[in-house]
Amino acid sequence: MSSALEALKKSKSNFDILTKKLEKTIDQPEKKNKYQDDRLWKPELDKSGNGYAVLRFLPAVEGEDMPWQRVWNHAFQGPGGQWYIENSLTTLNKKDPVSEENTRLWNTGIEADKEIARKRKRKLSYYSNIFVVSDPKHPENEGKVFLFKFGKKIFDKITEAMNPAFEDEKAVNPFDFWEGANFKLKIRKVDGYWNYDKSEFEAISKLKDTDEEIQKIWTTQHALKPFIDPSNFKSYEELKEKLNKTLTGTRSTESVEDIDLPPARNSIPVSNGSVEKVESSNESDDLSYFSKLAEDDS
Repeated sequence: MSSALEALKKSKSNFDILTKKLEKTIDQPEKKNKYQDDRLWKPELDKSGNGYAVLRFLPAVEGEDMPWQRVWNHAFQGPGGQWYIENSLTTLNKKDPVSEENTRLWNTGIEADKEIARKRKRKLSYYSNIFVVSDPKHPENEGKVFLFKFGKKIFDKITEAMNPAFEDEKAVNPFDFWEGANFKLKIRKVDGYWNYDKSEFEAISKLKDTDEEIQKIWTTQHALKPFIDPSNFKSYEELKEKLNKTLTGTRSTESVEDIDLPPARNSIPVSNGSVEKVESSNESDDLSYFSKLAEDDS
């Protein structure tokens, strides 16, 4: 076992640090093609419309503090049919032109303007490393490390595990190799949308029997900091120009896949110190992709 992993195992303050970070986070407001990043794991429904998998959320990679990163983005259609698909600078606590425009529309007090602002509102996504314990639809994924993109509903499940509501419930750090817990992801279709209410954490368990096995998993995890690296966000001026083009009807052929990952113009470091490049697509926007945006709000 490496000295870094040994330090992680012995660390007792890590849970307190995560809990404090969680409090701050709470207080602050499938299309598969050759361009799809294969680091991302996505659930798949069966013929009955249900989905099931067992996942284990993993701790931060060596050199990083947090086992999750959160990203705000916008994805909406302009009046001429063009799409605006961009990460929001509010992720970095900076001014964003869409948020400013939404504020302006909302403050008019006109219901039609408020409805436009609602349709253009930002969407919150979280990214974590996971270990796939069970994936009945794709058993070839089992025993592997992936990135997992999820929304507020699943993050609420994590929050509940770390900050239980009742005194007889023990607080659990879901991101711990030794004293964490597997997560049973259960998906149902409710009123046409994916519902995660029945998802739950299992009892506390060790992910693997030996620290050597755990070390192997830890070293294959992916860096998360690129998701909030300022170099992976367009400037305010670039976003303003893109917004104006979207609202005035100028056609664009940007890839819809860029909403999932940091822009392809930057190499993304991985845990072994190397870099990998995410290729972007020059295909036209695929409108069917956006029908799944609500489903991704997990």
